[in-house]
Order: sequence, then C-alpha cells, then structure tokens
Amino acid sequence: MLNRRVMITRRGGPEVLRVVTGEPPQPGEGQVLVRVEAAGVAFADVMMREGIYPGAPPFPFSPGYDIVGRVEGLGPGVEGVAEGSRVAALTVRGGYADYVCLDAEDLAPVPEGLDPAEAVSLVLNYLTAWQMLHRVARVETGDSVLVQGAAGGVGTALLQLGGLAGLRMFGTASRGKLALVESLGAVGIDYRSEDFTARVRAVLGGDRLDAAFDPLGGRSWRRSFRLLGFGGILIGYGFYGGMRDGRRSPVGALKALVRDPHFSILPLIGGGRRIAGYNVTSLKKRRPGWHREDLGVLFELLQARKIAPVIAERLPLERAARAHELLGARAVSGKIVLLTGA
Repeated sequence: MLNRRVMITRRGGPEVLRVVTGEPPQPGEGQVLVRVEAAGVAFADVMMREGIYPGAPPFPFSPGYDIVGRVEGLGPGVEGVAEGSRVAALTVRGGYADYVCLDAEDLAPVPEGLDPAEAVSLVLNYLTAWQMLHRVARVETGDSVLVQGAAGGVGTALLQLGGLAGLRMFGTASRGKLALVESLGAVGIDYRSEDFTARVRAVLGGDRLDAAFDPLGGRSWRRSFRLLGFGGILIGYGFYGGMRDGRRSPVGALKALVRDPHFSILPLIGGGRRIAGYNVTSLKKRRPGWHREDLGVLFELLQARKIAPVIAERLPLERAARAHELLGARAVSGKIVLLTGA
C-alpha cells in the first residue's frame, strides 16, 4: 500500500501544495496507524501555508488539522484501541494524507454509520463552537449573541448549537450567504453594506449582547465588544482580518493588530465585560478530559440528527489546492472536506 501526502513545499498560494507518494509511516511506542477517511480543511491550514501560523514547522510539511479514519496498525505498548475501530483526532498537522501515525491517547472514538465528512466537521469546527459556548461563555437560554463570520465552518456550528441552547442570535455574512445564516435561526447582517453594530442595537432596543464570537480580530473586536452588556464576554478565536483572498495582507495579522490606530486592547477592559481568547489545542492540553467528553456529546447529537454540519465541498485528496482556493476566496459556506476514498 502507498501513502499519498499533500505537502506545503514553500510559503505561497495554493499552487505551492504538492501531492507526494511514499510508504505509509510506521507507528512507534504508544502510537497507532490510522487510515484517513476524511480530513478537514481549516483556515489554520491556509495560515500555515502563508507562513503566519504560530508554531508551524519549517517547510516542507503536510497540513491537516482534523481527521476521521480507521485504525490499521498498533505500535508497541498500545492498549484500549482495537484495529478496525473508527477514530477522530486533532492532528494539527499531517492530516492531508492516506495514512497518519498518532498517539493513541489523542484519539476519540467515532460511532459507526456516520458520514465521514459530517463526522470530521465535529472534530475542529463543532468542538470549537461547543467549547466557546458552554465552556468559556457559559451561555444560558435566552442569551443574545453575535456570531461574526456566521456562514463559515465554525460560524454555522455556533448557530446550530446556539439554536439548540435557545439563544437569540445575530450573524454577519456576505449578502449571498444570508439565507443560510437566517435558516439557522439568526438575524442575518450583510457586513459589506450594513453597520452590524447599528443593526444589533436596533433589534435589541435598549438591551445588550451577552456574548460575541469574533474570528476577525483588530477593529472588529472593539466594535463587537461595545455591544456587550454587563457581564458580557467577547471571545476572539482568530485574526482572519490579516488575510485577503486567502493570502496574507501587506501587513500581517499581528502587525495589523499592533499598528491599527483605531484599536487598543485597553479600552476593551472594564464595565463588567470580559475578553477571552480561545484555541482548541491549548484547551485540549489544559483540560484533556473536556476534549473527549465534548466530542462524545457532539457525536451523540449528530447520531440523533440534532445537528447537521454544512458541508461546502467534498473534494478528493489530490484537489487540496482547489480546497485552499475556495476557502481563501471565502466562496463557500460551511466546511470543506478532503476525502481519500478509503
């Protein structure tokens, strides 16, 4: 058997992705060999390709933040994992492949019968949304929340899970994606032609938001923060505003934050309002029990069809460059998934 891997050969656009073929890796002590069924395409992968993702290794390397697959081999010392079992993992890197070796302790069980594209959508996007809602913001029924980038993979997950939690929701998106946002129970706001702060205030009247979820960073954080009421929380989980059309902007994300004269973190502090940053892998390291527990809840919801991940595209592994083009252009809604044909 051969192993195809998609490699980022150097910093650049989607054209720097190349498919290479070789022998499958061999699991070491405490590892398992997983045959990948589906790999998610994440904005973090795009940032790695652009050379602006913290902690990314030197080029060349294989991206791929989240996978679902089957265990095909066990390394020495592995217990509690059976060959043939279906598993999910936050790989962070290396998921764009037919085979990956992963530490057994990092795997989560996946119920049989689930569509692999839908299942992999839970591993990063829905887990991120669930933990931001319930572990960080600790929302309650009737709370009002704003979801920036509401038509994306995490955005649609936030809206579906927020609907289950009985939240009053606002979601920003481009005009062509507003129908999807509204179908998921939110007040849709066209961020290009509307002032989202004015629209939220008009709908809420004298009320304020209880939470805002913002992956854009910079000036957007400040505007979102101003809509919060006493006890409200702004959760930042990215700085996508530093990218344009899937490429790093002339001023990188960090520089944009530091140099923006209209943005300062200091005015965001106080008034009984809070700011929190969220990163799925950081929380997994601090609270490993939450990772497995929360994924278990999400897989149960998927089995019961209480959630239905929005799959933007299902593409074969060798079309990873096309997946990056679509994601960078923000031309799709929901999650893009690479399928290996396993």
